[in-house]
Amino acid sequence: MKPQADTGAPSEGSLRSGPLEALYRRFNRRCFVQPDPLQFLYDYPSVRDREVAALVAASLAYGRVGQILKSVSFVLSVLGPSPRAFLLEHPHGELRSALSGFRHRFSPGEEVADLLRAARRTIREAGSLEACFTAGLAEGQPTVLPALVSFVRSLRGAGGRDGFLLARPERGSACKRWHLFLRWMVRRDDVDPGGWTGIPASMLVVPLDTHMHRIGRGLGGTGRKQADGKAALEVTEMFRSVAPRDPVRYDFSLTRLGIRPEGDPKAWIAACRGGRRST
Repeated sequence: MKPQADTGAPSEGSLRSGPLEALYRRFNRRCFVQPDPLQFLYDYPSVRDREVAALVAASLAYGRVGQILKSVSFVLSVLGPSPRAFLLEHPHGELRSALSGFRHRFSPGEEVADLLRAARRTIREAGSLEACFTAGLAEGQPTVLPALVSFVRSLRGAGGRDGFLLARPERGSACKRWHLFLRWMVRRDDVDPGGWTGIPASMLVVPLDTHMHRIGRGLGGTGRKQADGKAALEVTEMFRSVAPRDPVRYDFSLTRLGIRPEGDPKAWIAACRGGRRST
């Protein structure tokens, strides 16, 4: 499958693109990233280091943002300036020992260490996390979901725990953190650093959380009451109608609506729907 690197401006679709593009131009800038675990990825010019750092940052991206940043910072400090080199050159026992007193909400240090052990084995066998993921791609797949199922299965087989950090897409959850990881590593613009070239941006799925779910419902993209995997696909299809080559183009900007003090999600949704306020 040939990579699709073009993530340029979309064509008009059933959803009005004007308000979306205006929001993108307003908020899709690096100065608006902090506080966000994405900020750590900018410290890694090497794609192979960045993919490991992204795995850590995305896996721990749940809970209060202050605690997320503290937890991600600690784990990355253990891995040092080259996370890939640390994994390949240091024994698993050393990593488990360094993380023995660590805990991020539901995730103890031992579980994080096991996830990184799985990443190390995967890198040794496949060459990189990217190579492992792209091995699951096949012609005709509309989204990354089948490849993601294969990728998670590989990590579990390599020693990762079947638990919260290794959410399984086939169980129907939105898998927001996995899709966030993929957005960071596949897309490349002023915010997303990219680096993975073997996955078309057109196959990405919106990282759906409660905030994006409310926006999706407000825009008429989904009627589902739960922010689950089916809702994520429906919201993605809505954005694909505007940006078929890059359906998660607006994800970062839309999340700023609920974070920035000047954001007004209800007013913006009304503008995007042509002046009709959502209910």
